[in-house]
Amino acid sequence: MRIVIAEDDSLLREGLALLLKAEGLDVVSTVANAVDFLTAVEEHRPDVAIVDVRMPPTHTDEGIVAAVEARRRQPGLAVLVLSAYVEQAFATDLFTTGSSRLGYLLKERVGRVEEFLDALRRVAAGGTAIDPEVVAQLMVRTRPDTRLERLSARERDVLALMAEGLGNGAIAERLVVTDGAVHKHIRSIFAKLDLAPTDRADRRVTAVLRYLKDVHRKG
Repeated sequence: MRIVIAEDDSLLREGLALLLKAEGLDVVSTVANAVDFLTAVEEHRPDVAIVDVRMPPTHTDEGIVAAVEARRRQPGLAVLVLSAYVEQAFATDLFTTGSSRLGYLLKERVGRVEEFLDALRRVAAGGTAIDPEVVAQLMVRTRPDTRLERLSARERDVLALMAEGLGNGAIAERLVVTDGAVHKHIRSIFAKLDLAPTDRADRRVTAVLRYLKDVHRKG
């Protein structure tokens, strides 16, 4: 896995690089601003970019803009965004577009090494990694989504494993069923949650977010 890190805090930037190298990952470039980040992506063609939301010169949304541009230039680039706190506009856009190979973590999550590495690998593998605190702040509503009550116990099991970032094959292995059975359950979940194939948002991500919101509400 080839990784570019874009983070203006030098301690965090170098700390991330040391951590990832210790895990045997290939950190091909570390940069401190959005311009150098785009140059590094062009030069090294990484598999994953770890990008701070706020970078010089204005410390507003340079990281977000650069990440979008990097994915335009290199389709399929996985991006894990780091933020000191929940950036509501970007987080909401991330969730509603349902784009794969994207993650959003608070920087405090980096200190929980296994969680951070799991999120990084999930995004690199084509999944989505969403910080639980982001879900807690953005996705809790006063009224529960009663559509989740339509799901059978097995469908809820499948949805819970989807929320862990597992693909269909891994879900089948965990539940000791066939891939076809998992596919059938997922189609049923989409139908019961009123998620049509023509929806703009990715149905898998939308279903997972509804599940996480419900779990948080009950917790």
